[in-house]
Amino acid sequence: MASLEEFRRQWTGHVPEIQDMKAQYAVLVPLVERPEGLSLLYEVRADTLGRQPGEVCFPGGRMEGRESPAACALRETWEELAIPPESVEVVASLDLLTHQGGFVMHPILGIVAPEVTVCPSSAEVKEVFTVPVDWLLEHPPAVYTYDLLPQVGEDFPYARVGFPRGYRWRGGKVTVPVYDWPGHPIWGLTGRITRRLLEGMA
Repeated sequence: MASLEEFRRQWTGHVPEIQDMKAQYAVLVPLVERPEGLSLLYEVRADTLGRQPGEVCFPGGRMEGRESPAACALRETWEELAIPPESVEVVASLDLLTHQGGFVMHPILGIVAPEVTVCPSSAEVKEVFTVPVDWLLEHPPAVYTYDLLPQVGEDFPYARVGFPRGYRWRGGKVTVPVYDWPGHPIWGLTGRITRRLLEGMA
């Protein structure tokens, strides 16, 4: 028989997470000083990768074990771009994103030391490029949306839960900002992180 003591042992000190999320990822959002002004550093995923080949993204990847988002972002940036963790000033954890694919994304804002040489890993990165923050502010993204529509199986027990087959399941919407940077459109989660970072900036 369940007891109060069991519940106390199970849940005391529990750190809340988002239910039903299968994985957590972290990316570094790298600010770099360039002759053309303060810029964001992006990378293009290698064509040989199994997931999202050729897409524009920030350096990052899946969090391992009890790794913190910042530690993950710095580790992945080192593995992908050979930027040492000690050459990055972590400024803040930005607003996290939840994805309909069942994962959470933690963006970490960081300032990269100007003397660092970026050396992309050919196994993971096709190329890197920078975009001036001023250009991003002067060219806001076009924003598109698409619907997430529930598709409920025929075997759902409507009668058992006391509702008719015409029950109005709640759907959702996803926003997709697209920045038209020449040669490398910035969109999807990377576009969403970029747009949120720059909201409210002059």
